[in-house]
Amino acid sequence: MTQTYPPLAPQERRLAPPSFAWWVDAILLLAVVAAAYGIVAVAARWTAPMTPEVEIDLSPSALPSYAGLSTLRMALAYLLSLTFSLVYGRLAATGRLTERVLVPLLDILQSIPILSFLPGVVLGLVALFPNSNLGLELAAILLIFTSQSWNMAFSVYQSVRTIPEELREVAFIYRLNAWQRFTRLELPFGLIPVVWNSMMSWAGGWFFLMAAEQFTLGEKGFQLPGLGSYLRTAADSGDVGALALGLGTLIATILLLDQLLWRPLIAWADRFKVEQTAGGQAPSSFVLAMLQRSVLLTWLARHVLRPTGYWFDRLMSRLLPASPATLAPGPKARQSFSGRRVVAVLVGPGLLIGIGWGVAAAGQLLAQVTPEAWAAIATGTAATFLRVGAALALGAAWTVPLGVAIGLNPRWAQPAQPLVQMVASIPATAVFPALLLILLGLPGSLNLAAIALMLLGTQWYLLFNVIAGAMAIPNDLREAARIYRLTGWRRWRLLILPGIFPSLVTGMITASGGAWNASIVSEYISFNQQTFQTVGLGAVIAQSAAAGDFAVLLAATLTMAAVVVAVNRLLWRRLYHLAEQRFRLE
Repeated sequence: MTQTYPPLAPQERRLAPPSFAWWVDAILLLAVVAAAYGIVAVAARWTAPMTPEVEIDLSPSALPSYAGLSTLRMALAYLLSLTFSLVYGRLAATGRLTERVLVPLLDILQSIPILSFLPGVVLGLVALFPNSNLGLELAAILLIFTSQSWNMAFSVYQSVRTIPEELREVAFIYRLNAWQRFTRLELPFGLIPVVWNSMMSWAGGWFFLMAAEQFTLGEKGFQLPGLGSYLRTAADSGDVGALALGLGTLIATILLLDQLLWRPLIAWADRFKVEQTAGGQAPSSFVLAMLQRSVLLTWLARHVLRPTGYWFDRLMSRLLPASPATLAPGPKARQSFSGRRVVAVLVGPGLLIGIGWGVAAAGQLLAQVTPEAWAAIATGTAATFLRVGAALALGAAWTVPLGVAIGLNPRWAQPAQPLVQMVASIPATAVFPALLLILLGLPGSLNLAAIALMLLGTQWYLLFNVIAGAMAIPNDLREAARIYRLTGWRRWRLLILPGIFPSLVTGMITASGGAWNASIVSEYISFNQQTFQTVGLGAVIAQSAAAGDFAVLLAATLTMAAVVVAVNRLLWRRLYHLAEQRFRLE
């Protein structure tokens, strides 16, 4: 047999592009050459002797290289986040035992601010690679990862939990194993939310880029060349011209990525929408249409990617046994359960020893926290809790109607998509000095400023999830609403709110965690050799991180994690179960 993979289906042959364009292949080859040169240059930079602090050049000629370095860090962090989210979210959604462990752990992880990850990540990786810049680069990538991954993992979890029951029954009838269920059902069903949450993750990465590329631990300063360091240096020095150039470069990078990456992905992912009638106007992408006319990509897809993917699919299908959901009750199911018990017996003791050692070490560190510090943490927790509630209410008030309008109208989505990404990706800490000067003259001054900055950093989690939820509403349900003349509040109550409810809950969970994280930059602000701070838990964390007071930093971080987990378990988790029971597409 010379043919080892299925031939193209008739509909695929009919949909093949009618003509090819040689200039598309020429552009692709030039892009490959440029990427290869960039990889070599970055490799030389990463393997060079370690330089903890570099001088940031504020001239316009340095911006292209800084933008390239930051984009590479963002891309590597995103690939790590995507892999983590697909594995973690699926494991959390497909087992009762794993859900009880992994979902609370995810609540804890998303509640830990980036500054709380910073000391251990930076010092550990610098000690691991003391003779090169690799440790600092990996530290920056992992810090960006902490601002990208949690909302994507929640999105995968929510998508798998809300798969329609009839689709699960089809998977049961065809006895799909774990790999087949993931590639044929779970990933396609959740692709639209994953794409939109990926854009939100990039926006979140840009938001915290300044903190990931330039930071201080006690008396030690660490700095990496990049767009985030450029913006922070320009803001600290009060150079308005350089700050404007940096923001302009960031906006140009966002628009370029939107055209080359996100818009083609949205247009491609629309084919996986669950509906039973012909859709209306679908999202389109000029870049995707041009890539489909490439001779080189068409040849690679047919002769390399397709047979390789088919071979890998067959390999994974053989390696992975049938999932428990496809097995009838009997010896195999009992054997699988017995196997899990054996693994638990082997792994459990080591895990308990590690947890015990960590608790003991944390207890020794917490014993150094004074009663005055605990009182400040308690007062700050109450103040930050009120600000988070206000930010979420203000964010939901405008993001829900706008997100629904964009998601239900593809013509609106075309111009709105890059605009939303651009505004969401601008680091609020870069524009906050100007906003701070305005708000300081108003009653409430720093409290209003803290809520404003917190809102700037969290409202986008709501907007992107609402857009994804509205886009995923099947066209046949929209047609039914038009046929029955549902308008106004009845349309919202019977179609829109139930359709977006799972995505809205996901957005509220991630926005809540993001608001608590944003408190560290909204309640403690350094600008032009001046420090502004207000009472809050974020201010305690930022101040203790800058001073190297790890005992207070650990106490404040654990307090923040406990509050976020409690709110998630008492409120958001119950809304998740409501979404699974009442608002699943069936």
